[in-house]
Amino acid sequence: MSVSAERDFIQLTRDPLDLQAIALHVRGAEDGAVVTFDGFVRNQSHGRVTLYLDYEAYEPMAVLKMNEIATHLHENFAIHRVAIAHRLGRLKIGETSVFIAVSAPHRAAAFDACRYAIDTLKRTVPIWKKEYFEDGAVWAGGELPPVPAETPERKSAS
Repeated sequence: MSVSAERDFIQLTRDPLDLQAIALHVRGAEDGAVVTFDGFVRNQSHGRVTLYLDYEAYEPMAVLKMNEIATHLHENFAIHRVAIAHRLGRLKIGETSVFIAVSAPHRAAAFDACRYAIDTLKRTVPIWKKEYFEDGAVWAGGELPPVPAETPERKSAS
């Protein structure tokens, strides 16, 4: 699902994100800065090896909330354009899950707005992440699978 206004770009997709195109979308002749946030899948979490992640969303509400974030940024920061894009589905290590770009005449406003956008998105947008480990899986914010106990044989082999 994708919604694009004249100046802003909001996207939920199962396809890889085109980071360069998204960043270029927000850049204007009146701007002096574009600040981006690239959130991507890391190979570990909570001291465990991560195999991959799955993202799910309540899509109509997620797009609405992402648009609300963009509106709030325009009302509270001296910025020009905003792009907020999030992947859904299975993501491999190193793939971008969320990308935010904010343009502004001055860098301070772009930095502040970009940070506000990612912090607010993580707190308010109905997108859920399931982390898959070698020994199980857990929804982010959920209970981690138990760490296998060391047996006397494993301890002495160390």
